Amino acid sequence: MTDAVWELPVRGGSYDRPGPDAVGAMGGVGAATACAKLHELGVRRTFVDGPRPMVPGSRVVGAALTLQFMPQREDVASGLAQEQVERHTALWAVLEAVRPGDVLVVQAYGSAFTGCLGDMLVRYFQRRGGAGIVVDGRIRDAERVRRLGLPIWCTGYTPHYASQSELFPWAYEVPVAVGGVLCLPGDLVVADDDGAVVVPRRKVGEVVAKARDHEEWERFSRLRIDEGAALADYYPLDPAHRGEYEAWRAANLPAAP
Repeated sequence: MTDAVWELPVRGGSYDRPGPDAVGAMGGVGAATACAKLHELGVRRTFVDGPRPMVPGSRVVGAALTLQFMPQREDVASGLAQEQVERHTALWAVLEAVRPGDVLVVQAYGSAFTGCLGDMLVRYFQRRGGAGIVVDGRIRDAERVRRLGLPIWCTGYTPHYASQSELFPWAYEVPVAVGGVLCLPGDLVVADDDGAVVVPRRKVGEVVAKARDHEEWERFSRLRIDEGAALADYYPLDPAHRGEYEAWRAANLPAAP
């Protein structure tokens, strides 16, 4: 930074994280189901387009802790003198804000030239209890990061460090745009092989209730289809067969808590 054109890093205001009960309740809900149920509730842009899991089979559910990159402008902030500059940015600051179970959600515009996080920072995030990372962009040190075993969704890899090219770590704990989706600090993130979905914090209870019913009748419908039943009768579950499903549910599934 050459002068104080703008005071960095920018930090957002206080916010609430979903409680452990809400996170636990979402634990059995897949990204596809969460996305579908939110669509039914009128929230249509929830799928983070672009990031894919570094390791197939990864899954995470947790509160969103956000990090925002912005385009570089040399009179405000640039990537020159990396070691002297980056440690005073939002990239370092957000790591000190991590609480156990957080999912770091990073706005990076899908940049192919910005290594938003590397081995050392991911390692530190994990040690502080972070549960996973969703990056609308790339990371570096891919082999070492993969060995850490932390669930990560990103658009790919690059040898660049975070501020080497076109972006600069600007703000944290602020609203971010990731893969075409608005993510607010404290929203819930559900990510698996289908991708990452942002669940508005105030919608978690409704999503859980709808998802539980959806996944239970799907289980019933799979059984009937495997037995040779007509697809049109059981997927989606035809109202005429709802009573049959309810009887099966009463006999085979524990009561909802």
